[in-house]
Amino acid sequence: MRIEYTGVCDLNGPLLTVEGVRGVAYDEMAEIVTKDGQVRSGRVIMIDGDRAVLQVFEGTKGISLEKNSVHFQGKPMELSLSREMLGRVFSGAGRPIDGLGEIFPEEKRDINGLAMNPVARQYPRNCIYTGISAIDCMATLIRGQKLPIFSGAGMSHNQLAAQIVRQAKVGSQDEKFGIVFAGMGLKKDAADFFKKDFEDSSALQRVVMFLNEASDPIIERILTPRCALTAAEYLAFTHGMHILVIMTDMTAYCEALREFSSSKNEIPSRKGYPSYLYSDLASLYERAGMLEGQPGSVTQVPILTMPNDDITHPIPDLTGYITEGQIVLDRDMDQKGMYPPIGVLPSLSRLMKDGIGKGYTREDHPPVSTQLFAAYSKVQDARSLASVIGEEELSPVDKMYMRFGQRFEQEFVQQGVSENRTLDQTLELGWDLLCDLPRSELSRIDQKLLDQHYVDHSAAGGSED
Repeated sequence: MRIEYTGVCDLNGPLLTVEGVRGVAYDEMAEIVTKDGQVRSGRVIMIDGDRAVLQVFEGTKGISLEKNSVHFQGKPMELSLSREMLGRVFSGAGRPIDGLGEIFPEEKRDINGLAMNPVARQYPRNCIYTGISAIDCMATLIRGQKLPIFSGAGMSHNQLAAQIVRQAKVGSQDEKFGIVFAGMGLKKDAADFFKKDFEDSSALQRVVMFLNEASDPIIERILTPRCALTAAEYLAFTHGMHILVIMTDMTAYCEALREFSSSKNEIPSRKGYPSYLYSDLASLYERAGMLEGQPGSVTQVPILTMPNDDITHPIPDLTGYITEGQIVLDRDMDQKGMYPPIGVLPSLSRLMKDGIGKGYTREDHPPVSTQLFAAYSKVQDARSLASVIGEEELSPVDKMYMRFGQRFEQEFVQQGVSENRTLDQTLELGWDLLCDLPRSELSRIDQKLLDQHYVDHSAAGGSED
């Protein structure tokens, strides 16, 4: 039996309130028919006695308090899923927007997903290669990990995201790999950039795109990451694919959540964000992982722009508590025109130690990474000292570190937007840089590996003279 409720008792921004309802559940979908016959979709976000508050995806403009009807559908929002999604572009609410028509669904799933049983989780191993040296060597992305990128307004995080989509791969060609890209609150030119970049590079055929532009409703922005993660879980755990989910910009998502919370008259917390921001972000980030007995995996790279480059802002602060490390983009490097402007010292991947080295990448990967990090930290000390006493007064070793730091930034961290380095190329470049330093300074590397790889550049230069 179809029950329709006529008229509404309140309208507030994207929210609509219906009185006298019975048997309605939280998160249930509803169909709203306006007086002129338009059909809109809504979702129950609050129940108070016989009152139900709905968020209307298309907004409440044009809806009157009378002469409209609301029909509750008895189920949460579901996403149509199929292998056909690969190579397709969808709106933030999961509707096809590429002009290729609807997909034929193999199944439909609640976009809120199902919580992974902690006992069934498999510890993340193996890595996903991005072709970017500063990530692959220094902050390696492990399958099943959630590794955010902390950026700032106007920095090159969009170019970095596009490069990761083009170049990302798993170690074995026998394993199926795909990417789910979720864009939230994107400007029109940014959305067009991603679509054109993926199409021109032929990367789109392995990508599922969900795009929510800045002009789209904020309610759709809240749905976008949930639709993307539902598609990722389906491809990973039903079809055995290793799925990399890139979500940008999580700050736009959180601001939509704040605006939505304000319209519900909820008591705000830090900087006006809702008090449940932590649990809401956790409900998204914790959908990454691997399951025992399942061949696939879901790996997340959420990208967020830190307001005023403040890493203590609630969004990066809470994200850091939930995720396993971070990649931080450096404003000074970006202003110098360096790409990618990855700040090596504040970046880390907490799971990389268990997914690199012998049997995973290369035996010398962990010590080279550790030694490069230690050497670059000494570069900062040398630069600080040089700013006080002058570079000419530095000791010979400090001058070596100054030269090492310059080469490290210009040759190792910096690379072309289309430059795809293999891990072997990255590690050999790391060895080349370390050989600029005296062997006595390389205390993080085993002597056996030094015997195999170390070539004293100063000695070689002397013999040539």
